[in-house]
Amino acid sequence: MLPRISPALKGIISSASMIVAMFILYNQGSEMNPRLLYMVYAIYGIGIIWTILSYRQSAAFTGRFVDLFSQGFKCFIVVTLCIALFYGIFNYLHPEFKEKTAALLKEQLSKLTGEKQMLPTQIEDEVAAFKKQYILKLVSGAIFGYLIIGAAVTATAAAFLSKRIK
Repeated sequence: MLPRISPALKGIISSASMIVAMFILYNQGSEMNPRLLYMVYAIYGIGIIWTILSYRQSAAFTGRFVDLFSQGFKCFIVVTLCIALFYGIFNYLHPEFKEKTAALLKEQLSKLTGEKQMLPTQIEDEVAAFKKQYILKLVSGAIFGYLIIGAAVTATAAAFLSKRIK
């Protein structure tokens, strides 16, 4: 019989699998189908469900929603932390992403017409502020997104798999 793997370790395994999938998708270049990014979220959901199902099959299972959610929570918090660190480090090491996105922002701001039209100095200030906060906004967005998805998957799976023990 295999030793019991903790929810945190399952979170590390899940996030490592997600990072590998992200690297595979990144190396496919511009020909990649954007729908393949959902594969990363599928791995995330599978990791959470794996954690909840293995707890449900253990002797410690009480049948309570709270206990199942707690196990899933431990997993998705670790995944969120690992992915946030990955996003921060990866984008810090690839400043070309920031430059490319800033160039797109500058182009969009230059095309504004009417009352929203901006002066060139205002555009430069906006782009400079965007570059300064790029990694912070990216990482905080990832944290928020992964927490919401993790909580939703965990709550749904825990509600579906919980049962009352009489």
